[in-house]
Amino acid sequence: MSSSPRTAPTVERRRAVAALVALSFATFAFVTTEVLPSGLLTLMAPDLGRSTAQVGLLVTGYALVVVVASVPLAHVTRRIPRRYLLTGTLAVAAASMLWSGLAVDYGQLLAARLVTALAQALFWAVVAAAATGVFAPEERGRMLSRLMVGNAVAPVLGVPLGVWLGQQAGWRSAFLVMSGLCLAVGVAVAALMATVPPEEAGAARGIAPDTRSFVLLLVATVLLVTGALCTLTFVTQYLIEVTGFEQADLSTVLFVQGLAGVAGTLSVGRVLDRHPRASLLGALCGLGTGLAVFWAWGTTPAVAVVGLVLAGAGLSAVPPVLSHRTMHVAPGSTDIALATNSAVFNVGIAAGSALGAAVVTVLSVRQVPLVGCAFVAAAIGVVLADRWR
Repeated sequence: MSSSPRTAPTVERRRAVAALVALSFATFAFVTTEVLPSGLLTLMAPDLGRSTAQVGLLVTGYALVVVVASVPLAHVTRRIPRRYLLTGTLAVAAASMLWSGLAVDYGQLLAARLVTALAQALFWAVVAAAATGVFAPEERGRMLSRLMVGNAVAPVLGVPLGVWLGQQAGWRSAFLVMSGLCLAVGVAVAALMATVPPEEAGAARGIAPDTRSFVLLLVATVLLVTGALCTLTFVTQYLIEVTGFEQADLSTVLFVQGLAGVAGTLSVGRVLDRHPRASLLGALCGLGTGLAVFWAWGTTPAVAVVGLVLAGAGLSAVPPVLSHRTMHVAPGSTDIALATNSAVFNVGIAAGSALGAAVVTVLSVRQVPLVGCAFVAAAIGVVLADRWR
């Protein structure tokens, strides 16, 4: 069962699609779990006897582990069949989330979160190539967008449901439910994925290896994520202080933004295979335009929501587009390239939240979308420079 980067190993299509759906649920579980403490801050802090800032470090520490561990883990596990590897990461995630739900103190919870982060670091390093490499190259973009639906749905449904469950039955219950979900998805992945040696997977190597294009893609990634998170980290504060929404309005506004993200993910999949470069530019332009509108007309509620919708759709289209482009230009193993991109993505998350905090402190929350838009514009410039080259 041999294959090249331009072909796919022979796997029954119905089985491959079912495995991809299961892995989409896995992306939902990991993204929900990563940010869940942010929504449960006020419940977790008093129960653990810690400040909300210390509970917030559970998210920061998680992201730092993903940054540091992604590439080494991808390298160490490069010869393990992805069926076993992804099943293993989900089993570790299920166990560590169970540990999170049963942790008796903050130290245990922090340790459990770091173990979950290790599982996530490896999961994101290999899932895109593993899930789509069994499909023909001309449809991998569409399959990537389907894989990333779970990523887009998590902020819309996963986190709100986790917060609601925490409010009804205690914050620990949310982690226990996510543990059960990871266990169920792990069983499905073990049953549905084909056992394909990594070196024979259709997406094991870049289709058109280009080191310079890959480096420019990493630069664009850190710029666009920094710009997006600079704004989105403080979006609720902006909506209240600048736009004039009441606290009770925020859930509806953010839900609309989340739906736009799901639509953006699905829409880009329809054109990604035929127009990969235009899809990347389109996602970035949508994100940048949304941030610009959000800044320029942020005091007008209806227009501000339009800007937020554009930004949400653009940002949610970015992960499948980046994965697709990475698998195209990866100068070596796509797993190592995707792991590097995942690490850089998380650097952008940390840098964006820090940049936003600095802008709020030095200038005002009113200027946050403008600064974010400038970073996205720089990312567009990098992409165009690579295209012209």
